[in-house]
Amino acid sequence: MTVVSATIRPGRAGRGGRGRLGALGMAAAGVIVLAVVLAAVGPILTTADPNASDITHAYGAPAPGHPLGFDGQGRDLLARLLTGARTSLLGPLWIVALSMAAGTAVAIMAAWVGGWLDSVVSAVLEVMFAFPGVLLAMLVAAVFGPGLNAAVLALAVAYIPYIARLVRSAALAERRKPYIQALEVQGAGALSICVRHLVPNLLPIIAAQATLFFSYAMVDLAIVSFFGLGVQPPDADWGTMVGGGQSGVLQGYPAESLLAGGCIVVLVVAFNLLGERLSEGRPTNRPWPWRRTRAGGAA
Repeated sequence: MTVVSATIRPGRAGRGGRGRLGALGMAAAGVIVLAVVLAAVGPILTTADPNASDITHAYGAPAPGHPLGFDGQGRDLLARLLTGARTSLLGPLWIVALSMAAGTAVAIMAAWVGGWLDSVVSAVLEVMFAFPGVLLAMLVAAVFGPGLNAAVLALAVAYIPYIARLVRSAALAERRKPYIQALEVQGAGALSICVRHLVPNLLPIIAAQATLFFSYAMVDLAIVSFFGLGVQPPDADWGTMVGGGQSGVLQGYPAESLLAGGCIVVLVVAFNLLGERLSEGRPTNRPWPWRRTRAGGAA
Protein backbone atom coordinates (compact mmCIF):
# COMPACT_ATOMS: atom_id res chain seq x y z
CA MET A 1 0.00 0.00 0.00
CA THR A 2 1.43 3.35 -1.03
CA VAL A 3 1.34 6.08 1.59
CA VAL A 4 0.89 9.59 0.23
CA SER A 5 3.14 12.08 1.96
CA ALA A 6 3.58 15.78 1.42
CA THR A 7 6.14 18.12 2.85
CA ILE A 8 4.45 21.42 3.48
CA ARG A 9 6.44 24.55 4.03
CA PRO A 10 5.20 27.92 5.16
CA GLY A 11 4.63 30.30 2.29
CA ARG A 12 5.87 33.84 2.03
CA ALA A 13 3.70 36.71 0.99
CA GLY A 14 6.51 38.47 -0.80
CA ARG A 15 9.04 41.08 0.13
CA GLY A 16 9.08 42.89 3.44
CA GLY A 17 6.56 45.56 4.30
CA ARG A 18 8.76 48.55 3.46
CA GLY A 19 9.98 47.10 0.15
CA ARG A 20 6.44 46.30 -0.94
CA LEU A 21 4.75 49.44 0.33
CA GLY A 22 7.36 51.89 -0.93
CA ALA A 23 7.92 55.38 0.40
CA LEU A 24 4.42 56.57 -0.49
CA GLY A 25 2.79 53.59 1.15
CA MET A 26 4.89 54.04 4.29
CA ALA A 27 3.92 57.72 4.40
CA ALA A 28 0.24 56.78 4.09
CA ALA A 29 0.62 54.24 6.89
CA GLY A 30 2.31 56.92 9.00
CA VAL A 31 -0.63 59.29 8.50
CA ILE A 32 -3.05 56.56 9.55
CA VAL A 33 -1.04 55.70 12.65
CA LEU A 34 -0.84 59.38 13.58
CA ALA A 35 -4.62 59.73 13.24
CA VAL A 36 -5.20 56.69 15.43
CA VAL A 37 -2.81 57.99 18.09
CA LEU A 38 -4.44 61.43 18.09
CA ALA A 39 -7.88 59.85 18.40
CA ALA A 40 -6.68 57.73 21.32
CA VAL A 41 -4.93 60.49 23.29
CA GLY A 42 -7.10 63.40 22.14
CA PRO A 43 -8.56 64.24 25.58
CA ILE A 44 -5.03 64.54 26.97
CA LEU A 45 -3.99 67.10 24.36
CA THR A 46 -6.70 69.60 25.22
CA THR A 47 -8.60 70.42 28.37
CA ALA A 48 -11.55 72.00 26.57
CA ASP A 49 -14.92 70.28 26.68
CA PRO A 50 -15.86 69.46 23.05
CA ASN A 51 -19.57 69.87 23.82
CA ALA A 52 -19.34 72.99 26.01
CA SER A 53 -21.10 75.82 24.22
CA ASP A 54 -20.45 79.54 24.83
CA ILE A 55 -22.29 81.72 22.34
CA THR A 56 -20.08 84.70 23.20
CA HIS A 57 -17.21 82.90 21.46
CA ALA A 58 -19.21 81.97 18.33
CA TYR A 59 -16.85 81.83 15.35
CA GLY A 60 -14.12 83.14 17.60
CA ALA A 61 -10.56 83.41 16.32
CA PRO A 62 -7.76 81.22 17.69
CA ALA A 63 -6.82 82.10 21.26
CA PRO A 64 -4.47 80.75 23.93
CA GLY A 65 -5.60 77.22 24.72
CA HIS A 66 -7.83 77.21 21.62
CA PRO A 67 -5.43 77.09 18.65
CA LEU A 68 -8.11 76.45 16.03
CA GLY A 69 -10.73 78.85 17.36
CA PHE A 70 -14.42 78.13 17.90
CA ASP A 71 -17.42 76.98 15.90
CA GLY A 72 -20.79 78.71 15.49
CA GLN A 73 -21.88 77.68 19.00
CA GLY A 74 -18.68 78.70 20.69
CA ARG A 75 -17.28 75.18 21.05
CA ASP A 76 -13.55 74.51 20.79
CA LEU A 77 -12.75 73.23 17.29
CA LEU A 78 -9.59 71.36 18.24
CA ALA A 79 -11.39 69.45 20.99
CA ARG A 80 -14.23 68.56 18.65
CA LEU A 81 -11.87 67.41 15.89
CA LEU A 82 -9.94 65.17 18.27
CA THR A 83 -13.12 63.76 19.79
CA GLY A 84 -14.75 63.35 16.40
CA ALA A 85 -11.77 61.34 15.22
CA ARG A 86 -12.90 58.49 17.45
CA THR A 87 -16.32 57.99 15.90
CA SER A 88 -14.96 58.79 12.43
CA LEU A 89 -12.45 55.94 12.77
CA LEU A 90 -14.36 53.47 14.95
CA GLY A 91 -17.47 53.60 12.76
CA PRO A 92 -15.67 52.54 9.55
CA LEU A 93 -13.65 50.01 11.55
CA TRP A 94 -16.82 48.26 12.70
CA ILE A 95 -18.28 48.40 9.19
CA VAL A 96 -15.18 46.81 7.67
CA ALA A 97 -14.84 44.22 10.44
CA LEU A 98 -18.47 43.07 10.17
CA SER A 99 -18.65 43.10 6.38
CA MET A 100 -15.24 41.45 5.95
CA ALA A 101 -16.04 38.66 8.39
CA ALA A 102 -19.44 37.93 6.84
CA GLY A 103 -18.34 38.42 3.23
CA THR A 104 -15.21 36.27 3.59
CA ALA A 105 -17.12 33.46 5.31
CA VAL A 106 -19.84 33.44 2.63
CA ALA A 107 -17.28 33.59 -0.20
CA ILE A 108 -15.13 30.73 1.11
CA MET A 109 -18.17 28.56 1.83
CA ALA A 110 -19.53 29.12 -1.68
CA ALA A 111 -16.16 28.51 -3.33
CA TRP A 112 -15.46 25.37 -1.32
CA VAL A 113 -18.85 23.67 -1.66
CA GLY A 114 -19.61 24.93 -5.18
CA GLY A 115 -22.57 23.59 -7.10
CA TRP A 116 -26.03 24.75 -6.16
CA LEU A 117 -24.80 26.60 -3.07
CA ASP A 118 -22.42 28.70 -5.13
CA SER A 119 -25.23 29.49 -7.58
CA VAL A 120 -27.62 30.52 -4.80
CA VAL A 121 -25.00 32.69 -3.09
CA SER A 122 -24.12 34.37 -6.40
CA ALA A 123 -27.79 35.11 -7.09
CA VAL A 124 -28.33 36.59 -3.62
CA LEU A 125 -25.23 38.75 -3.98
CA GLU A 126 -26.48 40.06 -7.32
CA VAL A 127 -29.74 41.11 -5.67
CA MET A 128 -27.88 42.84 -2.84
CA PHE A 129 -25.90 44.89 -5.36
CA ALA A 130 -29.11 46.78 -6.09
CA PHE A 131 -29.01 48.49 -2.68
CA PRO A 132 -26.48 51.36 -2.46
CA GLY A 133 -24.91 51.59 0.99
CA VAL A 134 -25.77 55.22 1.70
CA LEU A 135 -29.41 54.84 0.65
CA LEU A 136 -29.77 51.68 2.73
CA ALA A 137 -28.28 53.45 5.75
CA MET A 138 -30.73 56.33 5.30
CA LEU A 139 -33.64 53.90 5.00
CA VAL A 140 -32.61 52.09 8.18
CA ALA A 141 -32.22 55.42 10.00
CA ALA A 142 -35.66 56.48 8.85
CA VAL A 143 -37.20 53.24 10.15
CA PHE A 144 -35.27 52.70 13.37
CA GLY A 145 -34.19 56.25 14.12
CA PRO A 146 -30.90 58.05 13.44
CA GLY A 147 -27.73 56.98 15.16
CA LEU A 148 -24.28 55.54 14.61
CA ASN A 149 -25.25 51.92 15.31
CA ALA A 150 -27.98 51.82 12.67
CA ALA A 151 -25.74 53.42 10.06
CA VAL A 152 -22.86 51.03 10.80
CA LEU A 153 -25.08 47.95 10.55
CA ALA A 154 -26.73 49.10 7.32
CA LEU A 155 -23.43 49.94 5.61
CA ALA A 156 -21.86 46.66 6.76
CA VAL A 157 -24.71 44.72 5.14
CA ALA A 158 -24.41 46.79 1.97
CA TYR A 159 -20.68 46.06 1.67
CA ILE A 160 -20.98 42.27 2.03
CA PRO A 161 -21.69 41.50 -1.67
CA TYR A 162 -18.72 43.55 -2.89
CA ILE A 163 -16.34 41.82 -0.51
CA ALA A 164 -17.83 38.37 -1.09
CA ARG A 165 -17.49 38.64 -4.86
CA LEU A 166 -13.82 39.64 -4.66
CA VAL A 167 -12.88 36.99 -2.12
CA ARG A 168 -14.91 34.29 -3.88
CA SER A 169 -12.95 34.74 -7.11
CA ALA A 170 -9.64 34.39 -5.29
CA ALA A 171 -10.93 31.46 -3.21
CA LEU A 172 -12.07 29.59 -6.34
CA ALA A 173 -8.59 29.87 -7.83
CA GLU A 174 -6.98 28.80 -4.55
CA ARG A 175 -9.40 25.88 -4.22
CA ARG A 176 -7.93 24.29 -7.36
CA LYS A 177 -4.32 24.41 -6.13
CA PRO A 178 -2.49 21.07 -5.87
CA TYR A 179 -1.72 21.51 -2.17
CA ILE A 180 -5.46 21.60 -1.39
CA GLN A 181 -5.89 18.29 -3.17
CA ALA A 182 -2.90 16.86 -1.31
CA LEU A 183 -4.38 17.86 2.03
CA GLU A 184 -7.73 16.30 1.12
CA VAL A 185 -6.00 13.04 0.15
CA GLN A 186 -4.27 13.00 3.52
CA GLY A 187 -7.65 13.22 5.22
CA ALA A 188 -7.62 16.83 6.38
CA GLY A 189 -11.10 18.19 7.06
CA ALA A 190 -12.64 21.02 5.08
CA LEU A 191 -12.77 23.35 8.09
CA SER A 192 -9.14 22.67 8.94
CA ILE A 193 -7.99 23.30 5.37
CA CYS A 194 -9.95 26.53 5.08
CA VAL A 195 -8.92 27.95 8.45
CA ARG A 196 -5.30 26.83 8.49
CA HIS A 197 -4.37 27.07 4.81
CA LEU A 198 -6.92 28.72 2.53
CA VAL A 199 -7.65 31.83 4.60
CA PRO A 200 -3.97 32.61 5.37
CA ASN A 201 -3.16 32.44 1.66
CA LEU A 202 -5.99 34.89 0.97
CA LEU A 203 -4.90 37.33 3.69
CA PRO A 204 -3.00 39.66 1.30
CA ILE A 205 -6.16 40.14 -0.76
CA ILE A 206 -8.38 40.43 2.32
CA ALA A 207 -6.06 43.00 3.95
CA ALA A 208 -5.84 45.10 0.79
CA GLN A 209 -9.61 45.10 0.30
CA ALA A 210 -10.23 45.88 3.97
CA THR A 211 -7.99 48.94 3.70
CA LEU A 212 -9.74 50.18 0.58
CA PHE A 213 -13.21 49.56 1.98
CA PHE A 214 -12.24 51.45 5.13
CA SER A 215 -11.89 54.61 3.03
CA TYR A 216 -15.24 53.94 1.34
CA ALA A 217 -16.89 53.39 4.72
CA MET A 218 -15.43 56.61 6.08
CA VAL A 219 -16.90 58.61 3.21
CA ASP A 220 -20.31 56.89 3.35
CA LEU A 221 -20.55 57.28 7.11
CA ALA A 222 -19.60 60.95 6.83
CA ILE A 223 -22.35 61.42 4.25
CA VAL A 224 -24.92 59.81 6.53
CA SER A 225 -23.81 62.02 9.44
CA PHE A 226 -23.80 65.06 7.16
CA PHE A 227 -27.51 64.54 6.58
CA GLY A 228 -28.12 64.19 10.31
CA LEU A 229 -28.80 60.45 10.29
CA GLY A 230 -25.54 59.26 11.84
CA VAL A 231 -23.84 60.61 14.96
CA GLN A 232 -26.25 62.99 16.66
CA PRO A 233 -25.37 66.47 17.99
CA PRO A 234 -23.90 67.60 20.26
CA ASP A 235 -21.57 64.59 19.92
CA ALA A 236 -18.64 65.41 17.67
CA ASP A 237 -18.09 63.64 14.36
CA TRP A 238 -16.29 64.86 11.27
CA GLY A 239 -19.30 64.29 9.01
CA THR A 240 -21.56 66.07 11.47
CA MET A 241 -19.08 68.95 11.71
CA VAL A 242 -19.02 69.36 7.92
CA GLY A 243 -22.80 69.58 7.89
CA GLY A 244 -23.00 71.79 10.99
CA GLY A 245 -20.47 74.23 9.55
CA GLN A 246 -22.53 75.02 6.43
CA SER A 247 -24.03 78.14 7.95
CA GLY A 248 -20.56 79.33 8.91
CA VAL A 249 -19.35 78.94 5.35
CA LEU A 250 -22.14 81.22 4.13
CA GLN A 251 -21.19 83.79 6.77
CA GLY A 252 -17.51 83.72 5.93
CA TYR A 253 -16.38 81.32 8.70
CA PRO A 254 -15.53 78.07 6.89
CA ALA A 255 -13.07 76.72 9.49
CA GLU A 256 -15.34 74.01 10.94
CA SER A 257 -16.35 72.49 7.61
CA LEU A 258 -12.91 72.87 6.05
CA LEU A 259 -11.01 71.34 8.97
CA ALA A 260 -13.37 68.38 9.36
CA GLY A 261 -13.60 67.85 5.61
CA GLY A 262 -9.83 68.11 5.29
CA CYS A 263 -9.34 65.40 7.92
CA ILE A 264 -11.70 63.10 6.01
CA VAL A 265 -9.94 63.75 2.70
CA VAL A 266 -6.45 63.19 4.11
CA LEU A 267 -7.37 59.88 5.72
CA VAL A 268 -9.36 58.64 2.72
CA VAL A 269 -6.37 59.33 0.46
CA ALA A 270 -4.03 57.64 2.94
CA PHE A 271 -6.18 54.51 3.17
CA ASN A 272 -6.54 54.35 -0.62
CA LEU A 273 -2.79 54.66 -1.14
CA LEU A 274 -2.08 52.01 1.46
CA GLY A 275 -4.71 49.70 -0.02
CA GLU A 276 -3.25 50.08 -3.51
CA ARG A 277 0.22 49.23 -2.24
CA LEU A 278 -1.05 46.21 -0.34
CA SER A 279 -2.97 44.99 -3.38
CA GLU A 280 0.31 44.68 -5.24
CA GLY A 281 1.12 41.68 -3.02
CA ARG A 282 0.03 38.26 -4.13
CA PRO A 283 -1.22 35.24 -2.17
CA THR A 284 1.43 32.65 -1.51
CA ASN A 285 -0.29 29.81 -3.38
CA ARG A 286 1.33 27.52 -0.81
CA PRO A 287 -0.04 25.82 2.29
CA TRP A 288 0.44 27.55 5.63
CA PRO A 289 0.51 24.86 8.33
CA TRP A 290 1.62 25.33 11.89
CA ARG A 291 2.94 21.78 11.83
CA ARG A 292 4.55 19.75 9.11
CA THR A 293 2.52 16.84 7.81
CA ARG A 294 3.78 13.34 8.28
CA ALA A 295 3.27 10.22 6.25
CA GLY A 296 -0.28 9.08 6.61
CA GLY A 297 -1.28 12.14 8.70
CA ALA A 298 -2.85 15.52 8.10
CA ALA A 299 -1.73 18.95 9.16
